[in-house]
Amino acid sequence: MAHFANEVTDSNFQSDVLGSDKPVLVDFWAEWCGPCRMIAPTVEAVAEAYQGRAGVYKMNVDENMNVPQQYGIRGIPTLILFKGGQEQERIVGAVTREAITRVIDKYV
Repeated sequence: MAHFANEVTDSNFQSDVLGSDKPVLVDFWAEWCGPCRMIAPTVEAVAEAYQGRAGVYKMNVDENMNVPQQYGIRGIPTLILFKGGQEQERIVGAVTREAITRVIDKYV
């Protein structure tokens, strides 16, 4: 199975997310998080659907501490839409594909 959502880390967040010329959705997640696993296929489908128009990344909060702390991630899954290096919108919790695409569609 192809993966369309890329991994992002503390070290490449600045260049890959904040430096992107396209809108970027970041899924903050962890391996042990049930709701995170539940929406993973949805995030992957969204990444495939927006390929070339928006970036979709996943950040494991257990392996990357700095960026989640910087953005005040308290609960996961948390999805943040960035554009122009700035946070535009935030979704907390397991949501539908429609809820995610509604947010992305405002910025593509």
